[in-house]
Amino acid sequence: MEVTASLKSVRVSPRKARLVVDAVRGKRVSEAIAIARFLPQKTAADLERLLKSVAANAENNYDLDPEDLWIKSIYADDGPTLKRFQPRARGRVGPILKRSCSITVVAEDRETR
Repeated sequence: MEVTASLKSVRVSPRKARLVVDAVRGKRVSEAIAIARFLPQKTAADLERLLKSVAANAENNYDLDPEDLWIKSIYADDGPTLKRFQPRARGRVGPILKRSCSITVVAEDRETR
């Protein structure tokens, strides 16, 4: 059984979010929560919340044990980009792109061996 949870419009660039996401890919959900708790990146707190959400979804919606959940896939895609401008010399402007991302987690129920 697959359980999903997603977080949209996280105000961090997808490139930086993928560093955190790669650290927990393929791990047990309870272990991934522990890893995310001690990572120094800004995205780690959002990822921890998302992993707790996937565990709660499994328990409440599908009557699964959160201890048996493994991360099947996790990815950070591009979200909406805020476009701003920085004034430059001689009346010109320089673009500022404030990027955001969407993080999606798909966990599956595996029996412990």
